[in-house]
Amino acid sequence: MSGAFNQSIGADPCQGLDGDFYAQTFALDAREDSLIVNMGPQHPSTHGVLRVLLEMDGEYILRSEPVLGYIHRMHEAMAQNRAYAQFFPNMGRVDYLHALAWNWVWAGAVERLAEIEVPERAQYIRVISTELNRINSHLLWWGAYLLDLGAVTPIMYAFQDREMIMDILQEITGSRLTYCSFRFGGVTADITPNFVKRTRELLDIMPERLKMYRELVTGNVILRGRLEDVGVIDEMMARRYGATGPVLRGSGIAYDVRRAEPYGVYDRFDFNIPVYPQGDSMARYMVRMDEIEASLSIVRQALDGLPEGDFMNPDAPRGKWKPPAGESYFAVEGARGKIGLYLASDGSEIPYRVKLRSPSFSNLSLFPELAKGTLLSDAVAILGSLDLVIPEIDR
Repeated sequence: MSGAFNQSIGADPCQGLDGDFYAQTFALDAREDSLIVNMGPQHPSTHGVLRVLLEMDGEYILRSEPVLGYIHRMHEAMAQNRAYAQFFPNMGRVDYLHALAWNWVWAGAVERLAEIEVPERAQYIRVISTELNRINSHLLWWGAYLLDLGAVTPIMYAFQDREMIMDILQEITGSRLTYCSFRFGGVTADITPNFVKRTRELLDIMPERLKMYRELVTGNVILRGRLEDVGVIDEMMARRYGATGPVLRGSGIAYDVRRAEPYGVYDRFDFNIPVYPQGDSMARYMVRMDEIEASLSIVRQALDGLPEGDFMNPDAPRGKWKPPAGESYFAVEGARGKIGLYLASDGSEIPYRVKLRSPSFSNLSLFPELAKGTLLSDAVAILGSLDLVIPEIDR
């Protein structure tokens, strides 16, 4: 029976090939003299469970293909079987490095749908906490990226600074990584005098730390040799793949959601959008380092202009409630680029449809074209320069 069935569909083209389905399918188009290599899903430089299939000619990459799904948790499906407020904890787990940006996109989409007002003080608290979280994300990227490239010391400095920021954020969020402190109509807690004091101390410390980082690492001839003219993404390529965030701004395009589609109170602050036209891995590195300075500036301005008032709209919905039927879309600027959320409501207690737009997914999609013809060692530098968070891709 099974033999007749096999004859009806033809011989298996992967018969005799080694590996699983993905490796066998990838090998079908391989040259006879090439080598198929699995990079990941547990490779240290892929920072999570990302697997990349590579066809190699010696040290050079002929083809590559990312394989996703190793950490898929069906966040969108989970959103569609629970009450609106119950989906907040998922947001911190989609991108654990910039959890508050994902908090904001969920809160913003629901608030736009239900026309929920957010007090001005809460808007400022959202800006301060989200920018501190952005700095933390960039610091982790900086330390881990340099570790990928063979420099062990910088990550020690990065984690020292991250500890300060996590201590500060813990005071108003109650957690240190997978934050869940936004609510519809505000935030869970007001900031305290001690929070303000410690944040201002951080603002005084960080410029000296960034100066030290530049002297220690940024000008290092070895680092520049590894990153300059490596993984060049021109403007058209970035547009074709929908790249956003530092990847896009490292290709010379000054697009930032905080400036292009202002949300919250971002339109009240004066801050630079760092742009580097070179498009190489070094340009993406420079954008993120400059963005730390920009975030520090935003936090300082927000603290100086922090208004009095409520941190939560007293009329905001609590627990299970029913928003009006309809659709909404909200976007914020995350540490890796544009985060978008489409929400459809049928008027019940549970969302009818939730669709997440993650920047890492778009940014990873350009890797196969980018890596073609490069050295295997450069693939590590290129992947790191994209600052991927794999749980954000496998959402």
